[in-house]
Amino acid sequence: MSTFQKILIANRGEIAVRVMRTARAMGYRTVAVYSHADADAEHVRQADESVCIGEPLPAQSYLNIESIVAAARASGADAVHPGYGFLAENAAFAQACRDAGLVFIGPSPEAIVAMGDKAGAKRLMQAAGVPCIPGYQGDDQSTATLATEAERIGWPVMIKATAGGGGRGMRLVASAGAFAEQLQSAQSEALHAFGDATVILERAIVAPRHIEIQVFADRHGHAIHLGERDCSVQRRHQKVIEEAPSPAVDAALRARMGATAVAAAKAIAYEGAGTLEFLLDAQGQYWFMEMNTRLQVEHPVTEAVTGLDLVELQLRVAAGEPLPLTQDDVRITGHAIEVRLCAEDPQQGFLPQSGTLTAWRPSPALRTEHALRDGAEVPPFYDSMIAKLIASGRTRDEARQRLLAGLRDTVALGLPTNQALLQRALAHPVFAGGGATTAFIGDHLDALLAADTASDTRAALLAALLLQTGARGWPSPLAHTLPNALRFALDGTVHTARVTPRGAAHFEVVLDDAAPATLALLALPDDGPVRFACNGVAAQAWVVRRGERTDVHFDGRAHRLDDLTHVAVPRADAGGGDGLLRASMNGRVVALLAAEGDTVAAGQPLVTLEAMKMEHVHCAPRAGRVAALHVAVGTQVAARHIVAEIAEA
Repeated sequence: MSTFQKILIANRGEIAVRVMRTARAMGYRTVAVYSHADADAEHVRQADESVCIGEPLPAQSYLNIESIVAAARASGADAVHPGYGFLAENAAFAQACRDAGLVFIGPSPEAIVAMGDKAGAKRLMQAAGVPCIPGYQGDDQSTATLATEAERIGWPVMIKATAGGGGRGMRLVASAGAFAEQLQSAQSEALHAFGDATVILERAIVAPRHIEIQVFADRHGHAIHLGERDCSVQRRHQKVIEEAPSPAVDAALRARMGATAVAAAKAIAYEGAGTLEFLLDAQGQYWFMEMNTRLQVEHPVTEAVTGLDLVELQLRVAAGEPLPLTQDDVRITGHAIEVRLCAEDPQQGFLPQSGTLTAWRPSPALRTEHALRDGAEVPPFYDSMIAKLIASGRTRDEARQRLLAGLRDTVALGLPTNQALLQRALAHPVFAGGGATTAFIGDHLDALLAADTASDTRAALLAALLLQTGARGWPSPLAHTLPNALRFALDGTVHTARVTPRGAAHFEVVLDDAAPATLALLALPDDGPVRFACNGVAAQAWVVRRGERTDVHFDGRAHRLDDLTHVAVPRADAGGGDGLLRASMNGRVVALLAAEGDTVAAGQPLVTLEAMKMEHVHCAPRAGRVAALHVAVGTQVAARHIVAEIAEA
């Protein structure tokens, strides 16, 4: 038996808080580690003790094995839970914990080595008779060899980083002409994310299902599976919606895939929680992709349908206890769906966002995993996911409807998120009908990003009402009844409005010269819930005011309101095209694709920034000559920072 009393969580954010919750319930004390950027983060506040492991680059803090082991020694922790991401699948970290006498709450270093490298894992699975996607996983990583192998495999081809996960270092290549550029991009992203640029190639299976099997094993030779999760709804190979069970898997297929996963775990003497990931085609054939030797982001949906606490099972197995159940004891009941709420702007190419969360009110009807609060900072150094929202029900549609309602009621203000896109995805008839594959978001992106004209109009009318009344309450009934001219931007779109008082807290509003609307203000605190009526229909919004900016949650969406009433209107002939290339987000420069003095075309790639673990290419705003580059590789830049200047040729 391995006894331990105090657990250091070598991670941050919602997974650190999630592990602490179960650890505390089981009587363990917890230790948080944190970077300089996370000094006031929620996972630090909730831990019994905390240790700073900050470095000049905060993104590297949670990858510093020596600092984390030292933090465990300093705090007296005798066990380490790695969470997911960062060092969770790092064999050297598991070995360092073992060497330091710490219980690593996860598989052995040997098992991580066996399955953590995609190329090695694939060879191992092929030897074990597990069906694998045709591809190349050789040692020769030259561009010429990889291009030749891609031609042999046949297009389209998937490039995958061997050391990675979460979609980093993955590229889908449709033809030979695009291969070299996509290869370089994948290798660069993999190197910066995982310290290893090695890739494998696989035949791309067109529009499959992404199915994963949750396995658990103990050190006494017992292994079971807990059913499957369907993670097909993805964007850039990163999961967006996950559910259990899969609408495409019946009991017979579940048994076959589960048996395959359990056999793979036993083949490497696996211990703890793990996940076997497969691609499933429309004919019911499946292929092994990889094994994640850790707890998964989407583990709550499995907990919901099995009634098990997977973190508790991890802790018990790590303490040397046998699994408390057999395969026959596992029951899948009902359905559960999870969405990932991410700090990103879908309307701007899903650019990651950072900043201050001015208001956070998760729906009490959902299970919400997060490490957020009002005023929480979302730094630019980490993954863009800030929360997970989970609903369960007796049927799939009941779970879907509950999640959709709870997502609409969740207030997340201060920076753009994918909240509206998630709602549209849950409501889309293809997803509602259980037909979503990995092609779902790409095939239906226009519909998922489409504007809701009626909702946007009501939000703009509410914005005019908020500006008219101000933060201190309603105007006096004796105030003049002349129209008040307003000008404001709502989510970047400029509107004008004429607001005429029609009695105490009642107004007539003409928005953008459209037909008049009648609005009544029913309740107006400085911040918080605002009740109003538009053309006789009462509704509620959540409002946070900060100077000239107001954040509004209304009709399931977050809006930013900027008062432009007293701002000079730009001249119609002012024009643009100043030739200045500005950073679209906070990030770090990882590549310069041109030099000062080069002649470039409009739209030509110039600078690559890395933000929240993803690379984003910035292109020349116009044709001309590169007059100045204000950054170098490694430079940390803020959003809107000028990185290059393009002069006329």
